[in-house]
Amino acid sequence: MTSANKKLLVVDDEPDFCVFVSHVAKEMGCLVKTLTDSRRFRACYEAFDPDIVMLDMVMPEQDGFEVIDWLVEKKSGARVVLVTGYNPHYAKSAQIQAAARGLSEIKTFTKPISIRKLRAALS
Repeated sequence: MTSANKKLLVVDDEPDFCVFVSHVAKEMGCLVKTLTDSRRFRACYEAFDPDIVMLDMVMPEQDGFEVIDWLVEKKSGARVVLVTGYNPHYAKSAQIQAAARGLSEIKTFTKPISIRKLRAALS
């Protein structure tokens, strides 16, 4: 699958980060949906059926661990890219937990993420 037909769902409570990721992904030909309210994740995921989910680990209403739990329950086939502006061990811990529960294609990054690394994660 090329970037041109990948669907990316970005879930991050920082609007500027969503705009940054969306801009880079659209330049690569991805279809992009962004959410700054993680409570809307499930409905958006079901409607959009993304190939890639980029997920902030620390959000006010529903954190990344809760979203990962739901993805595991759904037996999601989407690739997951975890990002955090906090301690990188937080995202690594989520990666280990998710992999142990069946989500195997997970990458982690600490904000700020470079354009080069973002493109590689979306390729």
